[in-house]
Amino acid sequence: MKPHTYFPLLASMLLILSASRCSEPVNKAGQESASVPAQETPTVFFTASITPEGLVRIYQALGVKASGRVAVKISTGESAKSNHLRPELIKDLVQSVNGTLVECNTAYGGSRATTANHLKVIEERGYNKIATVDIMDAEGTMDIPVTDDKWIKYDRVGSHLQNYDFMINLAHFKGHAMGGFGGVLKNQSIGVASSAGKLYIHSAGRSTTRWMDDNQDGFLESMAAAAQAVHNYFKQDGKNIVYINVMNNMSVDCDCDGSPAEPRLKDIGVLASTDPVALDQACLDLVFHHTDASGDDSKPLQERINRQHGTHITEYAESIGLGTRKYNIVNIDK
Repeated sequence: MKPHTYFPLLASMLLILSASRCSEPVNKAGQESASVPAQETPTVFFTASITPEGLVRIYQALGVKASGRVAVKISTGESAKSNHLRPELIKDLVQSVNGTLVECNTAYGGSRATTANHLKVIEERGYNKIATVDIMDAEGTMDIPVTDDKWIKYDRVGSHLQNYDFMINLAHFKGHAMGGFGGVLKNQSIGVASSAGKLYIHSAGRSTTRWMDDNQDGFLESMAAAAQAVHNYFKQDGKNIVYINVMNNMSVDCDCDGSPAEPRLKDIGVLASTDPVALDQACLDLVFHHTDASGDDSKPLQERINRQHGTHITEYAESIGLGTRKYNIVNIDK
C-alpha cells in the first residue's frame, strides 16, 4: 500500500490526460470521438498515496460530506487470494463517515452465493471488525427505475438499499473476465444488484433465473443503465453519492476470481469524482496511456479490456446521460 516512486513520470501522464480531456474525449486507440453535449467538465482528483490516509484525503477533496445513513459499497472478494480492498486500507475512511459496508450475494455460485456463506467470508476477511456489514439482498429485493430501458426495464437491487441516505462507491479498479475491466460503474451495477438482478444484467434483460452471456454489448449497456439507476436513486430526495477507484493490484482478473493472475501493471494511485463516467474513463486513460517498463506492463490489462470491448461501457454511459468522459485531473499531492 505504499505510494509509488515514479511520481514525475506519473505527473506528466496526468497533465497530458487532463489536457486531452478538456477538449475532446479519446477512445482506447487514442483517437477523437464524438463530442458530448456542453456541460461543466467534472473534476477527477488523484493521489499516488494508496494508504488509509490517502483514501480519507481524496474523499475529503470531493467536498461532499456524507450524512445520514452511509453505505460504503465494496467487494468482499471471492477468496483470500483475490485482490479486493483490504479492511486495513479502507478502515479509516469507513469509520470517518460512520459507514456501513454493503454488498450483495453473487449469481455464479462460489463462496458468496448465499447470505450465510457470504457472512462467513466477511468474518474471515475481517470486514466485520472495522464496521457493520450489510448483505443488501439478505431479505429480498426491490426494483428501482431505469432511465434507459433499451435492454433492462428495471434494476433489481438488494432491498436494504432503501435503508441508506448516502453512498460511497469504493471500487477496486482491475480487469474483469466478462466486462473487460471493473471500476465504479461495475461496482454500482453488478455490485448493487441482487443475485437475480445480476443475472438480469448479464443476460441483457432476458432472465433473472439463469446465466446468459451471449450479448456482450447488451451486457455492457445494461451495466451502464443499472449504474445510472443507482446514481439517480441516490440523487433524489436529498440523497447523494460519490465515487472512488483504487488502482492497485490490477490483475486482468476481477475480485470475483478466487485465483487471479498476478498483476503485471504496478500500482498507480487513488482517483475520485462525483461523476462515475469521468472517473472510470480517467482510470482507463491511465492504463492505455501508460509507459511500460521492466516489471510494469500495462499490455495484458489493455488486451483484456479490448477483448471484451470494455471501453464501450463508458461510451454508452455517456450517451445515456450518466456522465461525461471529459474531465480535469487535480493532483491533491501537490
